[in-house]
Amino acid sequence: MGQPEPVRYLRSEPTMAFPRGRLLAQRGERIFLLATDGWIRTGRGRPPGASRLSRKQAETWCAEEDLDAALLDDVPAY
Repeated sequence: MGQPEPVRYLRSEPTMAFPRGRLLAQRGERIFLLATDGWIRTGRGRPPGASRLSRKQAETWCAEEDLDAALLDDVPAY
């Protein structure tokens, strides 16, 4: 079995409930959402309006949301 595909980080558009948007991760075509209990697989393809983030920007987003940046390394490979 080969290495998992690299992860790209995204931020969803802001909403009233999430004014800084939600952190998303893309591995291949699969999209994952960072929830309070970890990553949740949400579907395929980049959501409309989601903007790309660098790893550093994703770490900053985690810090602003009081989340451990180590979560960025826990994106599922499936």
